[in-house]
Amino acid sequence: MPNLDAFKQQGDVIWSIANLLRGPYRPPQYRRVMIPLTVLRRLDCVLESTKDAVVAEHKRLKSAAKHDEATIEKMINRKFKLTFHNTSGFTFQSLLGDPDKLAANLSKYIAGFSSRARKIIEKFKFDEEIEKLDEANRLFEVVKEIAAVDLHPDRIPNIAMGYIFEDLVRRFNEQANEEAGDHFTPREVIKLIVNLLFTPDDFVYTKGKVIKIYDPACGTGGMLSESEKLIKDPETGLNPDAHLELFGQEYNPESYAICGSDLMIKGEDVKNIVFGDTLGTGKPKEGFHDGDGHPGERFHYMLANPPFGVEWKPEKDHVTGEHEKFGFKGRFGPGLPRINDGALLFLLHMISKMEPSPSDGGEGSRIGIVFNGSPLFTGDAGSGESNIRRWIIENDMLEAIVGLPDQLFYNTGISTYVWIVSNRKSKKRRGKIQLINAVDFAWKMTKSLGNKRKKIGDGTEKSPDHIAAITKLYDTFRHDIRATLAEIRTNIDTERDQQKPRSVSKIFNNQDFGFLKITVERPLRLNFAVTPERIARVRQTTAFAGIAISRKRKNKKAIESEELAGEEAQAAILEVLENMAHGRAASPKPPKSSASDDNGALGEHALPKLIKNRDTFAAQLDAAFDAAGIKLPGKLRDALLSPGTLGERDPDADACTDKKGNPEPDPELRDTENVPFPDNIALPLPLDYESKKNKGKVDTAPLLALVRDHCEVYLKKEVLPYRPDAWIDHDKIKVGYEIPFNRHFYEYEPPRPLEAIEADIKTLETEILDLLKEVSA
Repeated sequence: MPNLDAFKQQGDVIWSIANLLRGPYRPPQYRRVMIPLTVLRRLDCVLESTKDAVVAEHKRLKSAAKHDEATIEKMINRKFKLTFHNTSGFTFQSLLGDPDKLAANLSKYIAGFSSRARKIIEKFKFDEEIEKLDEANRLFEVVKEIAAVDLHPDRIPNIAMGYIFEDLVRRFNEQANEEAGDHFTPREVIKLIVNLLFTPDDFVYTKGKVIKIYDPACGTGGMLSESEKLIKDPETGLNPDAHLELFGQEYNPESYAICGSDLMIKGEDVKNIVFGDTLGTGKPKEGFHDGDGHPGERFHYMLANPPFGVEWKPEKDHVTGEHEKFGFKGRFGPGLPRINDGALLFLLHMISKMEPSPSDGGEGSRIGIVFNGSPLFTGDAGSGESNIRRWIIENDMLEAIVGLPDQLFYNTGISTYVWIVSNRKSKKRRGKIQLINAVDFAWKMTKSLGNKRKKIGDGTEKSPDHIAAITKLYDTFRHDIRATLAEIRTNIDTERDQQKPRSVSKIFNNQDFGFLKITVERPLRLNFAVTPERIARVRQTTAFAGIAISRKRKNKKAIESEELAGEEAQAAILEVLENMAHGRAASPKPPKSSASDDNGALGEHALPKLIKNRDTFAAQLDAAFDAAGIKLPGKLRDALLSPGTLGERDPDADACTDKKGNPEPDPELRDTENVPFPDNIALPLPLDYESKKNKGKVDTAPLLALVRDHCEVYLKKEVLPYRPDAWIDHDKIKVGYEIPFNRHFYEYEPPRPLEAIEADIKTLETEILDLLKEVSA
């Protein structure tokens, strides 16, 4: 690896030049000027040797008028073996020769770059800064100072320049830490992900191999740069002879410009870095790629720190349309997460870009992605999030999850997690998922940067090499590894017990994260009575009110007539109920064998005040209306026999039954239970994923054949001892997946003894009294 300290002087000089901006700019704004100027100065130095010849060739081809501008650019690049060029005729030195026209000439200089480079540079919106610097009388001084910095490739090789530029970007972004978290991932986090992704993988060591690396939310390109560094570094790289192709997509203009510039100043082609929204909105703009910027491409390695906790409402129509139209043939087959967090959509997008697995004759892929805690457990069984987890786990793609310390990022202090996803798992990892608890692998920073108060130790600034330790835990792949804080070496909260072992690695079967969500029903039990209070509730029902509502639309007389008839029917119904409330009502018709008067008229009998069997009450209700010669509408009859009108819930009443004699479930007593999978159940499960096309029509029979008995055993053991009348509605079974990371590593710590707490309180009371005496003395 080139010694960065040997070239650090140039970076420090650029950093110090920023002080000239004090006044017109605040320190968090310095990067708007210094980063694009550094890029321009490097490109100026790179093109120095071919500049005059390129300008002359461009004039010759233009005057010949045989080719369009795009063809001319290709011809010049091919002839001079360049990936970009500048035809303005200006250099940084010549710009300084005319101070009065510096602003206009600098804009012309930028406009003179070949199209691909120009599109990247223009995303800095540096023209706005040129005008501001000119008005503030700072432009000449800043350009003069930056022009004096020698960034020529003969002095600073491409890889060293990449390190310098990366360091400058990091320093300026940290200075603007209130904004940095939106597009800047701490370098030690990137290094950890890169190490987890590459170090244990045999594929990366293949000599002369073409390796494609992709970041769909590449920001300033830190993950791509670190990947390149780990693999290609001439001295320490895993495979310096490998041929890397870097791909990325970014929708933030400044971040895109920084990423593209980083590649340009290292002499690499920038054609594979795309400006646009990876998810897509369906509303394309000029110069902006809407959706997948690399259609048809597949990648060996993918890394990302996508925005999490961010709505994907702008992309909703486009993403939902793709999900419904293409299903698993598109990017979002398993399902969609809730609208307030689209992070999982990026993972689905990345999985869609995987090379075919070795079992399918391909080379396979590996993914490293940063999430917050939401993708681990948000979403109930059958939800989009749960189905995404299910699809990943049942297809044996989730390799490991590493829980990171909190307070690592600049704009948030929340806990984050690295997921390692692969379709080329090593033999020992197949069917397994490793959880690594690295929350204590943290080092307190001497100076906070926004919400970033900790870092993962990387062996610098007297910190331990936590990155190597976590990578070793991952590579070792052992269950129930424990370590003390003293062994971990952390300076966070040193008052904790340094010798108590803590679990840092656990290994689970894929099935351990799945569960069956069963619906447990209990019977509806009602008592019935006809009282003034309950009749008043009948009046409030929709079924009763609907009797007096006309179904006519235009004929006013017909409407009035129908409403009048309905009101009369309501009155008649209420009269029957009032008679029942006074204790007299017609008896139900006796069986044919029973005695009755010659004309079949019903007798009358006194009603009991409370009836605890619905069938008995229903018979009496029907008899009362039959005797009155009134037809009771079916909807109203159902309402009268339901809770909330003439019926009230009563745990001592008989269970209500349907026409087949089966108990009718009470929705208020309905409960759900999450039942772990049966041991050794094969994955993937024989259950389709619900979508708009098959909503409510997913066949659960094959799944039930495997799990029905298991669920009944669970009911008998866990539910029936407490609710003996309960049963399972197997038709409502759902499958869920969640990864309760914290629960797996939770270890109970008993509270301090009461005596010790009491002693502390007494000590504090004494100290307070002593202080009060001093104040009052």
